[in-house]
Amino acid sequence: MKKIGFLSFGHWMNQGSVVKTAQDSYLQSIELAVEAEKIGIDGAYYRVHHFANQIGSPFPLLSAIGAKTSKIEIGTGLIDMRYENPYMMAENAGLTDIITKGRVELGVGRGSPEQVLDGWKYFGYDYSEEAVKEIARQRTLEFLKLLEGNPFAEPNPQPMFPQGPGKLRLEPYSEGLRQRIWWGAGSTETAIWAAEQGMNLQSSTLVNFETKEPFHIQQAKQLRAYKEAWKKAGHDFEPRTLVTRSIQPITTDFDRQLFGNQGDDAKYDSVGFLAYHQNPTIFGKTFAGEPDQIAKELAEDEAIKEADTLLVTIPNTLGVEYNIHLLNSILKDVAPELGWR
Repeated sequence: MKKIGFLSFGHWMNQGSVVKTAQDSYLQSIELAVEAEKIGIDGAYYRVHHFANQIGSPFPLLSAIGAKTSKIEIGTGLIDMRYENPYMMAENAGLTDIITKGRVELGVGRGSPEQVLDGWKYFGYDYSEEAVKEIARQRTLEFLKLLEGNPFAEPNPQPMFPQGPGKLRLEPYSEGLRQRIWWGAGSTETAIWAAEQGMNLQSSTLVNFETKEPFHIQQAKQLRAYKEAWKKAGHDFEPRTLVTRSIQPITTDFDRQLFGNQGDDAKYDSVGFLAYHQNPTIFGKTFAGEPDQIAKELAEDEAIKEADTLLVTIPNTLGVEYNIHLLNSILKDVAPELGWR
């Protein structure tokens, strides 16, 4: 058995899209999670990008989904800590986890190149790109400490409301949330760091190009290094590992029209450079084709074998109905062949 979820960027655009406005994007994101739960999808995850026509404010969205669902995991992949105040984030995350009854799976990390230069400066953080790399980790560690729920703030001797003796913690506190924080790792080094800090691991459709091996082999090595580091750290709970793939089963004429003529670039790994990155990055291929063909290709993916959770990136601009069709095809036509269901 393997947990299967979807990852949506929540794009909206005027032309060539069923999702034309921010309202369309957020409301359809809720509807998609509701319908995905009905067909047996395990997780609804959302990417967070600022200054873009994409999802940028996750906590109200996750809370709304939690209020309309009962089983599906609700997460992010991921929240960019360069923009976050750990204290406000801890309050928002705690409340969201309470509303969703303990179903939040919060992916955090440094994030990717953004739409604007040094966008975090508009959020009140005047740091350079180089400095903010370490700041993202520092804020994450501070956030994790706050989620432990230990009192730390000196009480006011003349408070507005009655309170017991001793220091105070942030409220609301949600027990168990600390163990459901994931770090988005792009390299083996950051995967090991995540294990040492007691975070679950998210690995995307791209990682640092650290060897000349295929993408899935490099990613599998990253996951194994993470698991070994977790054992050495001696944490008192079992970690989870997650990988993301682009999977597009072709079962109808419309599927074939959309994805039947993928260019050669999509069928193979590719190597390139992201902004501000000195080292190259390797991008995984797209799995598009007949379900039996896809199942054979996925069966050879070493990183998927290592992970307990698989997220499928979805073309959210095609609307809820089409994406439920895509996810249902994966559950019924692909997953059973691989023993995932």
